[in-house]
Amino acid sequence: CAAAAWIAWLQWPRPAHRVQGPMPHEVYVWQRAWSEPVVTAVTQETTQFSRIVALAAEVHWEKGEPKVVRVSLDYGALRQSRRPIGLAMRIGMFPGPFASDDPRARWLAGLAASLVGEARSRQLEIGELQIDFDCAESKLAGYALWLDAIRRGVAPHPVVITALPSWLKRPDLCPLVRAADGFVLQVHSLERPHRIEDDLQLCDPLRARKAVERAARLGRPFRVALPTYGYVAAFDPGGNFVGLSAEGPARQWPEGTRTREVRADPSALSGLIRQWTNDRPECMQGVIWYRLPVRGDRLNWTLPTLAAVMAGHAPEADLRIRLRRTDPRLVELELCNLGTADHNAPVQIAVRWEGARRVAGDAFKGFDFRERSNTTLECWSDSEIDRLPPGAARTVCWLRFDRETEVNAQLQ
Repeated sequence: CAAAAWIAWLQWPRPAHRVQGPMPHEVYVWQRAWSEPVVTAVTQETTQFSRIVALAAEVHWEKGEPKVVRVSLDYGALRQSRRPIGLAMRIGMFPGPFASDDPRARWLAGLAASLVGEARSRQLEIGELQIDFDCAESKLAGYALWLDAIRRGVAPHPVVITALPSWLKRPDLCPLVRAADGFVLQVHSLERPHRIEDDLQLCDPLRARKAVERAARLGRPFRVALPTYGYVAAFDPGGNFVGLSAEGPARQWPEGTRTREVRADPSALSGLIRQWTNDRPECMQGVIWYRLPVRGDRLNWTLPTLAAVMAGHAPEADLRIRLRRTDPRLVELELCNLGTADHNAPVQIAVRWEGARRVAGDAFKGFDFRERSNTTLECWSDSEIDRLPPGAARTVCWLRFDRETEVNAQLQ
C-alpha cells in the first residue's frame, strides 16, 4: 500500500548532499503583550540573529467558527531591530472538514493577508508568513487545502509551515511541504508525564538528529526549531501529575503539591549545534530558537546562555565574590555570576579579616554563617540556591566591624 511504501522510503538510507560550516540562527518573539522588556530585547539584543519571527495572531475555534486574538506588534521596534522579519499565525486544532474555497479557508486567507498588509502599511517589509497549525497527523491532506488558500491570499510573500517529527511517517506530508515555500521542523515538546520520577526532557538530541535526517529526504528547504524555555511540572503528594506552569506569573499550587522544573538543556543543545556545524544535510538551512530571552523571564535561558549555545559552546557559570561597602565598617558580600550559564548549586565562602572585631552580621535567604575564629568565618548554603543567571548578583551576608578593616572572601 502507499503508506507502507512511504514508510519504507523514509527508512531506506539515501545519499544526501552534505554541508558544513556555521548556520544562520533565527529567533521567535512569541509574546502577546509587547511590554517594555520585550521591546528592549527586540531593539537591543537581536543583532546575532538572521531573522526575527514574531507571533502576529492566534486562531482558535468555537463550535467550528474561528476566533482570533491579534497581537499588537510594536512595528517601530521591529524596524529598529534592522533584522529581516517574519510573521507567525498560530491556528488551533481543527477536526475538519477542509476545503480550499469554503468560508473557513477564505477567512484564514483573509486574516493572513491582513497581517501582511498591516505590516506593510507600517513600513515593515515581511520576508515570510509562518503558519503554525496544531494539525492532527491524519489531517495533513486537509491542511494542504488551507495552505493553498493562504498562499493565494498573501502572494507573492513566501509561506512556511511548522512540522512535527511525528508527521514524517505520514504519506500526506510530502505534498504538504511541496506546496509550501519551506518548513520548520519543531523538534521540541514535552510529553505529558504521569509520575514525578518520569524522565522529563524538552529535546532529545539523538531524536532531533534522526528527525533532521528523515526530513532531509523530503528534498525541501527547512529550518530546525530548538527550545530555550522551561516548564514547572506539578505533582500531588502521591507523585501523580496534576499540571504544568509556563513562563509568566508563578502559579499557586494547592498545599502539598510537589514541583519539578523541566528546562531546555544548554549543554546538550550546544553539542547538537556543534554536530550540525560540522555535518548536516544541505536542505537544513539553519536553526530558529523558541524564544528570544527577555528580562524578567523565570524559565527561559538568558541571552548569554543562548549566545554560547549558538556558538556551540557548553555554557558555564563563573562565580565571583564582590565586597561592597556602604559604610567604612560595614561589608556586604555579593555572589556574582560572570559566566554564561545559570548557577543554583550549593556555595561555600571563606571570609578573613585582620585588626578588627566583628560586632554584628547576618546571612540572607538560603545562606548561613558561623565563625571559625576571631578573624575568620564561613558563609554557605546547605542546598541548591535560587537560580543565579549570568550577569546577576545576590547579596548573601553582611558583616559589621568595630573599626574599618580589610576583608578578603574566597569561594571554596
